[in-house]
Formats: sequence, structure tokens, C-alpha cells
Amino acid sequence: MSATYHVILTGGVGSRLWPLSRKSQPKQYLEIFKNDSLFELAVKRNQKFSDGLIVVGNKDNRNLSIKSLEKLKIEKYYEIVEATPRNTAPAIAFSAFQVEADDILVVTPADHIIKADENYDKAVSKAIKLAEEGNIVTFGVKPTRPETGYGYIESEGQSVLSFREKPNLETAKEFLHRGNFLWNSGMFCFKAGVFLSELEKYEPKVYKSSKEAFEKSQEGKLDEALSMEIPSISVDYAVMERSELIKVVNAEFEWSDMGSFEAVYDYFVESGYPTDADGNMVIGCDKFTAFVGMRNSIFVNTKDAILILAKEASQDVKGVYQQLVDEQSELIQ
Repeated sequence: MSATYHVILTGGVGSRLWPLSRKSQPKQYLEIFKNDSLFELAVKRNQKFSDGLIVVGNKDNRNLSIKSLEKLKIEKYYEIVEATPRNTAPAIAFSAFQVEADDILVVTPADHIIKADENYDKAVSKAIKLAEEGNIVTFGVKPTRPETGYGYIESEGQSVLSFREKPNLETAKEFLHRGNFLWNSGMFCFKAGVFLSELEKYEPKVYKSSKEAFEKSQEGKLDEALSMEIPSISVDYAVMERSELIKVVNAEFEWSDMGSFEAVYDYFVESGYPTDADGNMVIGCDKFTAFVGMRNSIFVNTKDAILILAKEASQDVKGVYQQLVDEQSELIQ
């Protein structure tokens, strides 16, 4: 009898959440969500669907994952430790190689915030059923605003018509008006063997080199030299945009990739976090802070950096992070 596994992808730095998110403490491990991290919340909300857990991460964040799993008192799980990031297609392939061909994989990122209610349960259950029928399932979230920070899925019922990159504001407004565009959540569900078959069909080099690296791994740890032979490619480009087996579940649950301070701000406000009369928010500082002539601004304080931004400019924080990368600054470590 086949089993269902939750695959949690733990890569990513969260550059748009700098200076809170760093290489040494990426956003998925920040315990700022009611004393839980996004990683921990993702594990907990998917336990009811899974017979086991597969954690795919890299050597730099492995200890953070272990610490979180110890906090959750989870002792039995598969661990895949990447020597170097090769994007999501190889990461998911490693998980598929880990289990039997007929086993179902529910793949989720570690850094999203999702309201774990009956809508989420219904969407995952529907995806598992479609996966059992041999489909590769993606989750599309009904948009609530013309968001430019997300990719979109054009759909007709459960059929996927196209995948769209992050749009400009005018295009995002058009998507919202047309009503058949969904946010691309980056969550998937499929049989391990079905995914691997499609990967081999469309990206044979990725399949072959990923398989070799996995088979020669030791205790879940991948060899760096073999890993460097794997083309770096996302699962969207490798499989989702090319396969004829794709179905979409129109998900009604509340979702955010928590990829910007605007998303954090909205989540905090909903959770009762304080703002002043003009909607200004302070994060990481207990000192009295006054905002004069400013509205919907965010003040972020850490021990070695301060960020002040307008809420609507949250996507631009990535530029600050890139500047620090170019300068080889210690502030990103």
C-alpha cells in the first residue's frame, strides 16, 4: 500500500526580509509568528496528511532544521542535505528517489504562512485524490489583490492554461479582473514515480545527474562535486510548464509566501500587533519610536542594522540586500 509523505523545502535566504532574515537565520526559522517559525508551522499543519516527513535543505541550514524538529519532538524523518543549491526541480527529485514510485508527495516550501483551516484540509485532500489518479497537481490560490510579487496560473476549472511570471501592476489588475488567474503557491502533489517520469522526459540531464548524486549520497548528504553536475532549474520550468499531466486545485485557504515586509505587516496587524494612529509599525525594538509625517511605514531594528521603509516599497528591499552582497558585507551573514 502506498504512503503519503510531506516534503518540506527549506532553501532560500528571504532577501526581501533583510535585516531580520540572514544567511545564518533565514526567514523560515525566525520564531516571530506567535513563537513558532514558518518551518515549524508548515510541519505541524501537514502532519495529519502524511505518513512521514522528508526535509530537503542545505548544509548551512541543517542545524536550524534539526533544532526546530527537536522542538516539535519529531525524531523520525528522512533528511536530504544538499551540498550546494540546485533549485527546486533537483530538490524535489531527491525526495522522489527517497520513496517508492507509488508513494504520494505533498511538496511545500518552509517559508509560507497559511491558515490551517478546513479550506486547507479540503484543498490538500483534493490534491491527493488527483495525484492518486496519476496527475501532477499544483495549488492555485484565489487572489485578493493585484499582487506583483507572485507568479500566476491561468486556469479553466482544474485545467492549467498557462503559467505567468510576476506581472507589473497593470497586468496584475487585468488578471484580477478576468477572474481565472490564481496565485502560484509553489505547492505540489503527485506520485513520486509520475514526477520522475516527467522529469526524465523533459529534463533528462537533470534526472540522470540528480539520480546519480542521490544514489551516491551518504546518510542523506549529497556530494558537492556530483551536485555541481546537476543543472540548476526550477520545477516550474523543468516540469510544470511542459507536462500534459498538470491539474490545479483552486485553493480557498488564506496564503502568503511571507516574502516581504508588507506581508509580515499585514499578518502582524491581523494578529493584533500594534501600530500607531497612522499605521506605522516598529519591529525588533522596545524603545519609544515616533513617526512624524509618515504613514504605513515600517521601522525594523536589529543589533547591527536598521531598515526604514514605506510598506508599499517592500519589494525594493531586495535591492538593498543585493547591494550588500556586491559589497561582500558581513551584514548579510
